[in-house]
Amino acid sequence: MKPILWLGALLALLGVLGLAAPVFTTSQTKDVVKLGDLKIQSTEHTPHVVPQALSAAALILGVVLIGAGLYQRR
Repeated sequence: MKPILWLGALLALLGVLGLAAPVFTTSQTKDVVKLGDLKIQSTEHTPHVVPQALSAAALILGVVLIGAGLYQRR
């Protein structure tokens, strides 16, 4: 399989995932207080939003690259 097909398939998959789940959350645990053996930690959740236009553009570009790879194959 040509690299252009792999790249197109990857971009199309990322575009579909971005449209299906536009928001994802990451977690980070930080030490708030450390006093001897006592340690108090805080977990911070940060939401990240993937713009719908970016996801759609990745999907369209992926489909175009797949089409170009299949066209070159002939």
